[in-house]
Order: sequence, then structure tokens, then C-alpha cells
Amino acid sequence: MARLNSFHLPAQSWPSGVGEMLRFTGAEVRHMLTVLRTEPERTVRLFDGQGRTGLFRVRETDRNSALLEALSFAVHPAPEVGVTLAIGWGKSKHRDYLFEKMVELHGLGAAFWPAVRSQGKMPDEAKETWREKCLQAAKQCGNPYLPELSVLPGGLNDLIAFASGFDACYLAWENDGVERPLGPADLARGKSLVVIGPEGGLDDGEAQALMQGGFTPVTLGQSILRWETAATYCLGLGWYARQGVK
Repeated sequence: MARLNSFHLPAQSWPSGVGEMLRFTGAEVRHMLTVLRTEPERTVRLFDGQGRTGLFRVRETDRNSALLEALSFAVHPAPEVGVTLAIGWGKSKHRDYLFEKMVELHGLGAAFWPAVRSQGKMPDEAKETWREKCLQAAKQCGNPYLPELSVLPGGLNDLIAFASGFDACYLAWENDGVERPLGPADLARGKSLVVIGPEGGLDDGEAQALMQGGFTPVTLGQSILRWETAATYCLGLGWYARQGVK
């Protein structure tokens, strides 16, 4: 069966049962009708970003909406294993790339925090444009879950408090004294948090505070990586680790 076109439907808008009809409106239906030119009797996939997916048949369309019939539903269990990244804020044109790869590699989330060497003003809350990038990636790759995106305006204090919700916490630190590599086995059980510094790296005082706060220092290898490369590498390790976890 060919890959079905996917569209996002917020959780509060879902019909309650198979056979019910749904009037689909908004930006997603405009994409369905004007860009993908979806015609009546085609089957499409909807997802809510919280683990629920469904197959729907397009019964009729007009200029601004589509009438959909619910054919089937599926609920995917919430992941019990995965990686969340805590990234020092920085001015970077590669942030959208991070969101795409996070969804494709089933990362659990990203939290941005102001580091000593951060550049630019960090927003007070996660931006809607970040979520939109995640949505577009989820429609392409089929991930039923959207990552949790947040900001930690209190810096180290917020970051250490945030870490209390994880099973393991790691600090990716470019330091000659750190010899332990981060590997898939470290990320194969439970929910892990990995801290990555901003462009310019972590300040030594920040690293010491995080280690005192319970973070294990790890190396990502001999090469000094850009933050977006380090982030993708950690997500890839987490994705690899999950392949053997049910």
C-alpha cells in the first residue's frame, strides 16, 4: 500500500467512533485540497501528535473544507525510552533542521536554556513556528508523537530542576579530561536527558555545576562538533538504541 498523505487533527476535534463524519477545515485542509489535490473517495491519514492516528475516507469537498468518514483508529503507546536534548540557546539558522531530525529520529523533546556563551535573546516560551516544523516532519515520516518543546529561562537552576524528571542525565562536554563516550547502551533504558552547549561551548563553571547536579560527563568523540551536529548525533544514538527495545 502506498504511503498515505497525512494531516494533523487536534485531539479535541476527533470523532468518537468509526463511521462518524468529520468536517475538516483550516490550514491543513487547504493543503489537502489545493496543494495535494485530494479528491473524493481517497483515503487519508490523520494524527493528533499525541499517539492517536486514524484512516479517513474523503466523501466530499468544497472550497474550504472536506467531509471525512472515519474508517479506523489506532492508539500508539507512549514511548518509554528516548532522548530529550537540553541545548544552550544560540542564534542559528539550523534550528529548523533540529526539529525535523528530532521528529524523524523519534526524539522525545528539546529544552533551550540561556548559557554563559549564548548569543541572541531567547524567547520566553516555545514558538508556534517550532511546533509547525515538527508537524511537517511528522506528516512526512509518520511519527505519531510530536516532541515536547520548552524553554528554561532560569538557566542552570531551571535545567537542574528539569533533569529530575529523567532516568539518566548526561553532559556532552568538550574537555580533555572527559574520556567516557556516550553510546547507545546509555540511552537504551528509560528517558535520558543530554545537555549540549551553545555555539562556543560550555563555560567550565556551568559544566561543574551540572556535574554537581547529577549529570554524567560524556564525550561525543575526538572531533569538535557544531551544536546541530552534536544534537543529531545524540538523536541518532537514541534511535539506534531503541531498535532493540520493545
